[in-house]
Amino acid sequence: MTTDDAVPDEPHGEDATAADDAVARAAGTLGDRGAHALLEYRQGRTQALTALVHEATPLLWHTVRAQGVDRDTADDVVQSVWAALVRNAHTIAEPHAVLKWLLVTARRAAWEAVRRSREDQRRRADLPDDAPDSPVTLRDPQPGPDAHVLTAERDRAVWRALERLPERCQELLRLVSLADRPDYRMISTAIGMPVGSIGATRGRCLAKLRTVLDDMGEGP
Repeated sequence: MTTDDAVPDEPHGEDATAADDAVARAAGTLGDRGAHALLEYRQGRTQALTALVHEATPLLWHTVRAQGVDRDTADDVVQSVWAALVRNAHTIAEPHAVLKWLLVTARRAAWEAVRRSREDQRRRADLPDDAPDSPVTLRDPQPGPDAHVLTAERDRAVWRALERLPERCQELLRLVSLADRPDYRMISTAIGMPVGSIGATRGRCLAKLRTVLDDMGEGP
């Protein structure tokens, strides 16, 4: 899709618009749906962007976590990435690059969060022993994105097994599992792995995961 691709007018009312959105979401890659959502948002229609937020937030969250950000901070970083997309919705030159834009923005925001955290830790280490503690910040009562994943015992077993794999396998399997049609180009951008290596590496990592599950007594 290019910047010349226009979203057609809906001559048949809201029902036709909803049907068109459903078709667009079902077709193509996550990158295609991201481009569609951006074009729709520019036309004042937010439904497709809402669907993109729901679909792509776990991908962004795990991308942020992979940079060393803690779980609570990752939620804030991802929210800031979506807010940045809204602010820049009319300045992104290539709509089809919106998913790459989100991933790059998420990684940069994560790096900044890690830098601030390390600086804060250094400042705390320099405080005298009798210095008062910092005010307690109440946590958001809303569950994080991972709460919806870890809902069944089998899922918990898989995640425990996943944590025993090499870090590279953990990162790749998380990203591949989060989209119904994994976009290898976008995954390549997120983790810096050549597109041609993703499929074979995924297979090896899945084999390792099955071995770990068998050793845990959780295999089929």
